[in-house]
Amino acid sequence: MDFPIFIVFGGLALGAAISVVAQRRAIYSALSLLICLGALAVLFAQLSATFIAMIQIIVYAGAIMVLFLTVVMLLDPRSDLSSPNRARFVSYAAIPLALALGLILLQAVPGKDVSLGSQTANLAAAGRAEEVGRVLFSKFLLPFEATSILILVAILGAVVLAKRKL
Repeated sequence: MDFPIFIVFGGLALGAAISVVAQRRAIYSALSLLICLGALAVLFAQLSATFIAMIQIIVYAGAIMVLFLTVVMLLDPRSDLSSPNRARFVSYAAIPLALALGLILLQAVPGKDVSLGSQTANLAAAGRAEEVGRVLFSKFLLPFEATSILILVAILGAVVLAKRKL
């Protein structure tokens, strides 16, 4: 893993994630989310999790962003639904988030040992499709099934809401 590439794309992902919530227009927020998802895919690839990086690009940056942009376009992006107190809310939320980020960064002081040690062998296997599938359908079978039921309910709810408007 190249540390400068990790820092650049980690900073890009962080900046794009902040831009997602800071943008006033939904279309710019969706573009920032797309940049964030792309930077995260590069980070996954740097960590030798190529399967997860490809899924990140295909599923999230591809399919989910098409869905988001379709909904944004259907909701008329020119209508301004932002409240006048948004700037004050963002400043109140930024203070605890900045403190939390500071505490996280304090944990990564240069004097500490940040080597992966024995986890290096497991890291290479974690990104392969076989390992992801084995863990997903053995250890995480119940959350996987619960997620699929929640997605089904969300799709049915969207169909019912869309049918009412037509």
